[in-house]
Amino acid sequence: MTTAFKEWALICEALGSGRQSVILRKGGIAEGRAGFAFQHAEFFLFPTWFHEQLERTTLPPETPVPAAPEDEIEIAYAATVEWTRLVTDLAVVKRLRDLHVWRDEIVEERFRYDETPGLHVAFVRVFRLEPPQRLHMEKKYGGCRSWVELPELDGSALVSVLSDEEHERRRIELNRILGI
Repeated sequence: MTTAFKEWALICEALGSGRQSVILRKGGIAEGRAGFAFQHAEFFLFPTWFHEQLERTTLPPETPVPAAPEDEIEIAYAATVEWTRLVTDLAVVKRLRDLHVWRDEIVEERFRYDETPGLHVAFVRVFRLEPPQRLHMEKKYGGCRSWVELPELDGSALVSVLSDEEHERRRIELNRILGI
């Protein structure tokens, strides 16, 4: 596995702590004419930073925001995609509220972004890398795109952040909400 999915650092932490098991995505500016898709069944989570992350989530104001890297990036989590859906009904997307840390208005803003309303929803199983891997920050990791290629990462064990039972409970709840 060498592919990484770029996501806000706080969302990576929410996934890595077991707080959420879904990724909601509209797509990056540089996705191309075909638009966004979950192209990979497994990937590392590549944290990204910007100042307003915390205010765009439902996390408490005292939540520590991971420090932005200067010349190294820490890859601490990997994910496998169980399934994905393009959800085009805003009422259904709103019912996902308890399964992620995004603020309602941010989810709706992303849902309505561009001429095609909807959000891609991925149900993922997240694993912690033990130990995490550090990479030199390179220009090729920048830009408004969802996917980046990393060098081969060796020497870490992958440990599930959720028990099998909790993961299955979340799958059942998500399937109920989405009518699957």
